[in-house]
Amino acid sequence: QVQLVESGGGLVEAGGSLRLSCAASGGTFTSYRMGWFRQAPGKEREFVSAITRSGGDTSYADSVKGRFTMSRDNAKNTVYLQMNSLKPEDTAIYSCTASWPWSDAWFYWGQGTQVTVSS
Repeated sequence: QVQLVESGGGLVEAGGSLRLSCAASGGTFTSYRMGWFRQAPGKEREFVSAITRSGGDTSYADSVKGRFTMSRDNAKNTVYLQMNSLKPEDTAIYSCTASWPWSDAWFYWGQGTQVTVSS
C-alpha cells in the first residue's frame, strides 16, 4: 500500500505561481498512475490532472489546462503540480492520489495541502 504526502501549498496573489509536490512511499511507485484532485469550500472534489506511470501522457481539467503542468520523477517517487497564472477560483485543498493503470477509480489519497489565491 502506498502512502502519499503533499507539500508546497500556501497563500499566493492572483497571477502568481506555486509548485505542489507529492512524495510516495511504501509501494512500487512506477506501478501507479497518479493524479491531483481539489476541493473548494462547499464544493465537491474535482479532478485536476493525471499522469501515466511513465510520465509520458498527462490529462487536465479544462479549468486548468494551459496553466497547470503535472510531472513525475520516478527516481524520487514524487509527482509535481506546477500551477501558474493562479486565480482566486483555484483556492482549494489539493490532494494527491494513486491508482492502478487498469482502474477508473482512485485508491490511495494524501492528506491534502491548502492553496489560497487572493484577489
